Amino acid sequence: MIAPMGKVTLQSIADRLGVSRMTVSNAFSKPDQLSAELRERVLAAADEMGYVGPDPAARALARGRTGSVGLLLTDSLAEAFEDEFTSAFLASVADALTARGLALTLLMPSGSGDFLPARDVAMDGALVYLCDPHTTDVAWLGKRGLPMVTVDQRPSAGIPNVTVDDPAGARAAAQHLLDLGHRRIGFLTLGERIQRVDDPAGEPQTTVARVRLAGWREVLDAAGVDTQLVTCPFRPPHLALDAARLLLSAPDRPTAVLCFSDVFADAVVRAAAELGLSVPDDISVVGYDDTPLAATSTPSLTTVSQDVAAKAEAAVQALTEVLAARRDKRPDPVEHATLPTRLVVRESTGPAPA
Repeated sequence: MIAPMGKVTLQSIADRLGVSRMTVSNAFSKPDQLSAELRERVLAAADEMGYVGPDPAARALARGRTGSVGLLLTDSLAEAFEDEFTSAFLASVADALTARGLALTLLMPSGSGDFLPARDVAMDGALVYLCDPHTTDVAWLGKRGLPMVTVDQRPSAGIPNVTVDDPAGARAAAQHLLDLGHRRIGFLTLGERIQRVDDPAGEPQTTVARVRLAGWREVLDAAGVDTQLVTCPFRPPHLALDAARLLLSAPDRPTAVLCFSDVFADAVVRAAAELGLSVPDDISVVGYDDTPLAATSTPSLTTVSQDVAAKAEAAVQALTEVLAARRDKRPDPVEHATLPTRLVVRESTGPAPA
């Protein structure tokens, strides 16, 4: 059994070694100020005495930085990990930060209590991922004057933004269906509720969804194609199947469907099977994101691919450049990075039925 010990301090280590408190402090915070032999003696004594290191809060205050970056999410953590793309993005962000000696702090949406993560958590800067730019959380980050980078948002003045070329990806997906002869095409995209949207000007609820819909329409409207739009919330996941049933059960059902995500596309495939329709013989389906689900679905999904690791790396790099500018008292660099997309053709698309 380990006997309880009194609190070990820098001074107690210094007294044991017969050196100054500053010497012991430098062994942890400024190792270049000491000889290798002296630093090893200090660290060995600290380890033997059970010293756990300088207090993180005090060290952050002294250094003027925490070494941590916040990532603001729209959803709860449980919901984020349910989505393959979001969980892959989180992992890639964590890897990119670790490579730079930084830690990741997840910031959940504000609750009703007194603790607001965006306001109260210590951090050096923040990545804002798929959030409504008008939320209280984003407003608090701005009030604190923290360096920020937005991801998959409409660019805001003075804030770097990282996104992918969704217009090009959406156009490529729509053109693919046109080239296969499809002239009745449905859209299954984000919205506040499951509904058939008859107004062509009806918009889905997020920037990404609006951009993808605009890309699809740009190609299909020019070709005079009949389109149908059904919207659906992203969660809970079972709602996508209900929305897909609504789209496919109409008398003039489409022969192909363009989907906001691979999850939505998989729901269309399952709804088609329920209705006795074959994919792609009776209906073609195109997803978006190229998550692992796209390759493992039966049939495998034609989808628009984006590089999630490259997106995370670009976002972290943009934020570290702002952090460096702040340390050097230079103006914040404000650059918007747009990463490429590409169409991946698999088994879920084929020629339009006669």
